[in-house]
Amino acid sequence: MRSHALVLLLAVALVVLAGPAPAAAPPSSTRAALLQDRLDSLDTVRGITIGPIENALHPNAGYGSRPYDRTLVESTQMGATWVALTPFGRVMNLEGRGVDPTFEAPFEDNKKAIARAVAMAHARGLRVMLVPHLWVESGDWRALINPKTDAGWEAWKQSYTSFVLAWARVAEQSHVDLFSVGVELRSWVTTPRAPSFLDVIAQIRATYTGPITYSANWDDVDDTVILGAIDVIGVNAFYPLADKDGAPLSELIKGGERVRDKLRTLSAAWQKPVVFTEIGYTTRPNPAVHPWEWPDAMKGVTVDQVAQAEAYHALIAPMRDEPWFLGFFVWRVYADPEDVSQEAEWGFSPRGKLSELVVRDAFASRFAHDRSTRVPGFPLAAQEPGFFP
Repeated sequence: MRSHALVLLLAVALVVLAGPAPAAAPPSSTRAALLQDRLDSLDTVRGITIGPIENALHPNAGYGSRPYDRTLVESTQMGATWVALTPFGRVMNLEGRGVDPTFEAPFEDNKKAIARAVAMAHARGLRVMLVPHLWVESGDWRALINPKTDAGWEAWKQSYTSFVLAWARVAEQSHVDLFSVGVELRSWVTTPRAPSFLDVIAQIRATYTGPITYSANWDDVDDTVILGAIDVIGVNAFYPLADKDGAPLSELIKGGERVRDKLRTLSAAWQKPVVFTEIGYTTRPNPAVHPWEWPDAMKGVTVDQVAQAEAYHALIAPMRDEPWFLGFFVWRVYADPEDVSQEAEWGFSPRGKLSELVVRDAFASRFAHDRSTRVPGFPLAAQEPGFFP
């Protein structure tokens, strides 16, 4: 873990090196106040990430399709008030030579599909977070992208900026409610390269007028030094809640309380709310020990719905009394609810499992950030294995 001294030094460097924002998006106390008012007026985010159908052999089943609308209906029936959409760009490997915005469909088609998907969600009464995502074809983790040379990094920055700005324009035109400027870009935003990301954010601000977040990985959010430039601290919250197999729910909840305490300190340091841009646990024994392990790489897995449900319970429950906690997005269901080919049974989706009951209970709970006594229209609370007696 990098020292906090380095983090503070880089944070100061960001302020010094950034200089004034472009004329198209001047730093404005009025705009900042409006964004703050928008955030303060929100009830807690009760969100579900809806993944695209990542296979060109399944046409008319992705974002903006009739099957997608059924997923929206299911989400509202669970009590969700938000959905997150994740259009992907393709990166060939960790050399970071550029982002191909085409992902199994022409880019113009993808943009139209997302715009349609946002409009459909809004028509169902759901708010939308748009999260432009990166898929690395080599199978490596996007957080480790490293073009190595100054020239390589500059080319990578220009390509990524073009990619994310295209989606920022869609977000602005579609009235998206929250926009993530990046996902797990550790090699960029936790290193001396971080100041260059301020220019990316400034260009997004000049394009998209709503609130922005950044989806940091759970184990590097403390080292992410661009947090002062965004409105909401986003965390992909795949936190381990225990360090050994067989931990009972009481021990997992203690792990959730440690996460809460850590993030309370982070929120106070930056004076910004925190949202879990992703939370999830796979449906297998002891998922809270190594939550980030991808289900596609697993073989011979025993399905364990109780373990998944308890992990959800343990992470969410300690957050309910924290006014700085803006809410969470469950990772994830898919645009076509009938397509089970996207993920193994032991995967992350809570749909139709015991963990769905926990999610329903969490959505029906009152959180400290809520501005109303209770959000109307929520379904009745599930009895087991959720929060309510």
